[in-house]
Amino acid sequence: MQAEIKGSTMPVLEVQLGPGEYVVTPHGELSWMSANIQMTQSMSGGQQGGGGGGFMGAMKRVMGGGSLFITQYAAQGGPGLVAFASKVPGHIVPVDIMPGRSVMVHRHGWLAGTPGINPTVGLQQSFRGGLWGGDGFIMQRLEGQGRAWIELSGELTTYTLGPGQTMLVHPGHVGMFDQSVQFTITRVPGIANKIFGGDGYHLVALTGPGQIWLQSMPLPNLAHALVPYLPAQGGESEGAVGGLIGGMLR
Repeated sequence: MQAEIKGSTMPVLEVQLGPGEYVVTPHGELSWMSANIQMTQSMSGGQQGGGGGGFMGAMKRVMGGGSLFITQYAAQGGPGLVAFASKVPGHIVPVDIMPGRSVMVHRHGWLAGTPGINPTVGLQQSFRGGLWGGDGFIMQRLEGQGRAWIELSGELTTYTLGPGQTMLVHPGHVGMFDQSVQFTITRVPGIANKIFGGDGYHLVALTGPGQIWLQSMPLPNLAHALVPYLPAQGGESEGAVGGLIGGMLR
């Protein structure tokens, strides 16, 4: 298997598969593929992993913001090609996962992976109102053995935190961090927040040691910026518009 990230502003992950090799994705969002690629879906993602654990593993994956089924793309009868394009301007980052080294990824971040990547719930934090409604802040944990490709939106900034060193980050800007990084949700009371409604201003405290990846264009912020340009239909309330935005973020 050979993978190449092409492009700059709107990158594409292109994977060359040998006979019998396959790559797995959490959403099945194919961009293009050669004619000999076979698509299948399962809860386990195949015998070698990709979400493993059967029904219970699938339930954990859903709780982490993923889908019930894992889609597999396999080459049949010879080498094949499959490609996945980013949904918004940003970056596609390869990360090697192994026993003792898992990562936490924002709920929309896992684009594709090799067999052996196991996604599960990492963090769920509910907030009242706001653009995210009851969905709140969700992080997915990727563990197992293999390589994962992560989609991060906007520009990408990385920091390596030393032991005890803390960075306070707006939840939407948290793209990914090492399992060694400790995290807590902290609230600044008395300050309104467009994204999270009237539940105060929330920040994620990330404490080292470990590496963190921060994204400059959170999808909720992008969606909020588009609200003035969305057509109103018959004087519908902001709640209806909020429902539309919620659909964009899922």
